[in-house]
Amino acid sequence: MNSRTQLAGASDPVSAASRHRHAPTRLAKPTMPPKRRSGGAAESGASGKAARQSKLAKEHDITAQEEAEIKEAFSLFAEPMDGEKEGVIPIDDVRRAMIALDIPPKDKNELAEFTEILDPEDEGYANYSSFVAICALKLHARDQTSDAHAREVDEAFALFTGGDPETAAESGGVITVAHLKRVAAVLKEEVDDSLLRDMILEANGGAGVGKGVKRSEFDHVMRRAGVWR
Repeated sequence: MNSRTQLAGASDPVSAASRHRHAPTRLAKPTMPPKRRSGGAAESGASGKAARQSKLAKEHDITAQEEAEIKEAFSLFAEPMDGEKEGVIPIDDVRRAMIALDIPPKDKNELAEFTEILDPEDEGYANYSSFVAICALKLHARDQTSDAHAREVDEAFALFTGGDPETAAESGGVITVAHLKRVAAVLKEEVDDSLLRDMILEANGGAGVGKGVKRSEFDHVMRRAGVWR
């Protein structure tokens, strides 16, 4: 077995983990609030731990912090309009506002669906409450995807360590050469110990064979090998 392809080949430990996977998921990126040009209502809403949920936030099951970030992104592109306290956002800027929130539409079809919901009368703009509703949907979908991926990593990691998937994230365990040898034996593969040591070192960035491979390093290797993204 080639030491460089050991983690991505068809008959290696990673393949064993991938065969136990469920539907593929995408790893969501962490929330990064958009940069604010200057102070304002959103800024004061985002600061302070005691911020309370608005009626709109409760309606869409988002936190006060999440609504503050949505409002901040909205305000970057908003234009004033009578009867709309927060103004309105041009439909052409919706995608950019969602990108600022790190929850962009996944493709043109999804963007078209959002546009139809935001601007059913084809007036060329969307109001704040409608924008919050769309962003809340994306936030909930991202959270679900992130949780599913974490479970997937835990299950695959446990296949190597023989541990409990439910406690993989908190256990602090590592994958060792012994674990790789056990998996190779299950797969009926003869793998030289030096190659297994190389795998450990490649996965943990050369930290040392005795350090093993942490769960976070394992996740990175699996994504790099294309097992998940």
